[in-house]
Amino acid sequence: MSRHTLLDRTGATARPAPVMPSACESGGCGSASAVPRRPPPPSFGTVTVNGVEIEPEAIAQEMQHHPAPDGETAWREAARALALRELLLQEARRLGIEADPEEIEDGGREIEEDAVIRSLLERRVEPAKAGEDECRRYYESCVDRFRTPDLYEASHILIEPDGDEPAAWARAEAEARAIAAEIGDDPETFAAAAREFSKCPTAHQGGSLGQVRRGELAPEVQEALEALAEGKTGREPVRSRFGWHVIRLQRRIAGHTLPFEIVRDRIADMLDARSWTMSAARYAAELARSADIQGVLIDPDSIGAGQ
Repeated sequence: MSRHTLLDRTGATARPAPVMPSACESGGCGSASAVPRRPPPPSFGTVTVNGVEIEPEAIAQEMQHHPAPDGETAWREAARALALRELLLQEARRLGIEADPEEIEDGGREIEEDAVIRSLLERRVEPAKAGEDECRRYYESCVDRFRTPDLYEASHILIEPDGDEPAAWARAEAEARAIAAEIGDDPETFAAAAREFSKCPTAHQGGSLGQVRRGELAPEVQEALEALAEGKTGREPVRSRFGWHVIRLQRRIAGHTLPFEIVRDRIADMLDARSWTMSAARYAAELARSADIQGVLIDPDSIGAGQ
């Protein structure tokens, strides 16, 4: 989370201009009459902030960034975001704050209005910094978040069916069962069989998958792998959408909890970012309390709660 979190909420994130299709792409052949007429932007009323209207076209364009179950809800969220954005811009102009665009991640620069809003919030928002005790309390209450994942050093042999019909899958299963029964638990025998029979690219390395963590394998394969004892080959092949797998677990490496000292800075950054977002929301709420906003409901209490 960064200082741009509130800017994102108020519609201040820079977005690329839409690319218009060519005449051929749009179904025409180059003539003006062949280009389809764009439908009018949706509108559920006029939206103004201290007498300044938010253009319906701007709300319609903003709607794409506010997924909702229906058009009215999307329009309302888009109008709310642009109204808050306009409110912040008006306050920046009142204070005489000028833009000082910064470079952004993609190598470009902030657009002028984004820079103005960022400068305003940096000047007016002073969040509290997370202290040692607060960081430690967070660590102790969420200690499971700071545990490294369990790792599984595993190998497999993939037998692909030679077609999609049930008979092809049955033949692949029979082959996988025969291989599992023959190779047993010997790692060298397993590796040799993988090189000979497996259709996975890992066949060239004896079927080795390296060290994998939960979520990196197909769910069926992961479940079977976790049920194996170290140094054992599964006697029951496992079916996935790729085919039938003969699985071997070489060893299990248990995760461990990272000490507080290692993650303290990470926690502090997260808490500081959260504090900044809440402080910025409270600042926007105070502006909304004294503003004349028409056409869209903005609840200052909801803004102050970070909603």
